[in-house]
This record gives sequence, structure tokens and C-alpha cells, in this order.
Amino acid sequence: MRFKSRLILFVLLTIVFIICQVHLGLSWAAYPYALCILFFILLDLRRFKASIRWAHTPTEPPPPSLGIYEDIVHPIYRHIRQQTRYIENLENTSSTILSAAQALPSAAITLTPEFHIEWANKLAVKILGIDVNRDIGFNLFNIVRYPEFYQYAKSAQWNEPLILESSQNNKNIILRFELTRHSSRGFLLLCQDITHLEKLRTAQQDFVANVSHELRTPLTVLIGFLETINEMPDQALSEQQLEQYGSLMREQAHRMQAIVSDLLTLSTLESSQLSGGEPIVLNSLIKVAARQAETLSNDQHRFNYDIDSHLKVFGNQTELLSAITNLITNAVRYTPDGESINVRWKLNSNGDAVFSVQDTGLGIAPQDIPRLTERFYRVDKSRSRASGGTGLGLAITKHIVHRHNAQLKIESTLSKGSTFSIIFPKDVII
Repeated sequence: MRFKSRLILFVLLTIVFIICQVHLGLSWAAYPYALCILFFILLDLRRFKASIRWAHTPTEPPPPSLGIYEDIVHPIYRHIRQQTRYIENLENTSSTILSAAQALPSAAITLTPEFHIEWANKLAVKILGIDVNRDIGFNLFNIVRYPEFYQYAKSAQWNEPLILESSQNNKNIILRFELTRHSSRGFLLLCQDITHLEKLRTAQQDFVANVSHELRTPLTVLIGFLETINEMPDQALSEQQLEQYGSLMREQAHRMQAIVSDLLTLSTLESSQLSGGEPIVLNSLIKVAARQAETLSNDQHRFNYDIDSHLKVFGNQTELLSAITNLITNAVRYTPDGESINVRWKLNSNGDAVFSVQDTGLGIAPQDIPRLTERFYRVDKSRSRASGGTGLGLAITKHIVHRHNAQLKIESTLSKGSTFSIIFPKDVII
């Protein structure tokens, strides 16, 4: 290719010489000038051709030595670079905004002034059933068909969010809608599933109400006794009456102390992670809990034990003792006199370690079983208070069990009895 180019150049020079000599009558002394002119013409053509080649890929740096064409090529290249950086920055900003919108804990939908869908994030599919690949351009009200939302959107009174209940896949959910105008070109809709938050808020309200109720009774009793003693004349009460009143007041004070103590324990369990731990021969903890239960029973129940004395688990000794004691003493409280309480600690057929307490007591209705581990939930409120429970024992037990990666299982049949089991998985068995 290079030889061919040189041959063409030689032929051109020869033709120029002939033309100059025949037609222009130039002397041989003028030939160098003609050659210089031809050289510069060819050099300029070469630079022009290089500029044309560069124009096909203007994002690449221009080639060197373009002569007069540099004044054209270099400004174009600088402008293209500036525009390229500007476009890249816009793309990065757009990508960041879209990523942030996708990461929102709410369904996000951009709408035209006519409420047609322009864009939606992934959560819009889960919460509202809006598929960005299918529903772009469709009217929002053809997909989100809540009359309350339609009225809210059309009213343009969006200072407060709209909260409404809905049903999806046979489940009741609570949705929070917020609309805002992002520009003259449309609106932004945010929708969040706040079912869990509403349940937490309701649980918090119930908790405060239950604590107030639980403490009100012993406080009322204490205040009543104190006012009675204060209003009676000196020496009006006998030593026996004073002792009786004092005993009742101590009982109520101890009850309040037990409630506060259990609340503090529950708060600690909920706000911290299980730290440390040690290998525990659960048989030793069962013996301690059994002695307390038998003392509480006062020989009114038959206790049967089936214990693997060598079976160990890894955990917190104080917490596990509390959970075991709660289950055994609960069996004593809710099992009629003369009935049996069976305590087992064995490996099951799956290789899990199971601690269970089975009684032949009153049993629990199916609708009450899921709520037994709620704070202050009682199947029979009067009987529970009379038995000395605070209503927090099973809530504490549930948290302890979960902190040890175990499972609390409750089985019961009315009038036949109940079985409470703590199932430890293989990875905590030693």
C-alpha cells in the first residue's frame, strides 16, 4: 500500500514537470518552487483527510499536526468532551435518583396532571399491583380502585396523608397514601404498608392500658387500707386487725414489685442481644425449678420426671432457669389439685432437644393459644391474679426461647390439659 502511494506521488510529480515545461515554459530553476507548492498542497490534503477520519469518532483525541484544521477540530473536540461529561453527570445523577427511589420503603409513582402513570418503583408492584412494564400511560384510578383514594386525590387537599384499610390475598392491610405536586408537569404518589406499624402502635397503647390496670388494683387496696387506718381513732384497731391489714398490704406491695420486676426483665430481653453463654446441663436447672414448683404445689399434685441427665445445651443459665421455672410453676397454678404434671427433657426423633411440661389441667381454647405470650393476656383473669401470676411470665419465656434460637410450642385441649415445649435445634446441643 505504501509503495503504491509513492508510485502515485512520483507519477504526479512527473506530470507537473511536463506541464510546467511544455505549457508554462518555465525554466528548470522554477521547478523547486513548483515542487514546494505541490508538497504543501499534498500535505494539506493529508491533514484534511486525517480531520475527516477523526470526525467519524469525535470522542477520541484528534491526531497531531493538523495544521490550520486544528483551529476547527480542537474547539469541536473540547465542546464534545464538555457535553460528554455533562451527559455522564446527568446519567449518574439520574441513576442515583432512580436507585434511591427504588430503595424507598414506600411504593413511589410519578403521575401526569391527568393522573396517568409515568414511572413506578418495584414496591408499587407489591403494594398496589402497578407493573411499570405494563401500566405506563394508564390512568391510576383504573388500577388503584379505592373510592376514598379517588376522593382524596381529586380534592387536592393533601396536607394530611390518607390512611385506609384494605384486603389483599385474604389479609387485612393498612395503607398510607401521600400525594404531592413535584412540578407543573405532574405529581408524586407515595404509598406505604403500615400494617406492622399500626399493630405496634396498638400494642403499645394496650400495654400502657394493661400496666395501668394491673397496678391500679394493688394501689387501690393499699390506699384503702392506709386511709382506713389513718381515719380511725388511736387504739381502735386490735393487734390482730393491724397484723391482718399489714399482711394484706405487704401482699399487694409484693404484687406490684413482681410486676415491675417482670417489666424490667422483659425490657432487658427486648432491648439487648444474647451475649456470652456456656454449656449447661439442663437437668440441674430442672431440679431447681422443680423444687420451687413442688413447694408451690404443697403436695397437691403428682410430679413425674423423664430426664436425660447428660443432655447439654449452650446458653445463658439465668435466662433458661427463668423460662423453665415459668413453665413448671404455671402448670402448678392452672392444674387442679390431685392431677398430674409431667416434666420431660429428651431428644426427639428429629435430633432436637425438647423440654416439655405436660399437665392434666383445665386446658386452653384454640382461639386463646396464639395470644398466650402477649403481655398481661389471661384466659381467666380472676383465676390468674388469684394464683399470683403477673401476666408476663409467658411473654418473658417467649423472648428467652427466641434469644436461644429455640421454639416455644403450645398444645392444649379443653378439659384435658396442655403441653408447653421448648425445642432446641441441633446447633445449640452439645
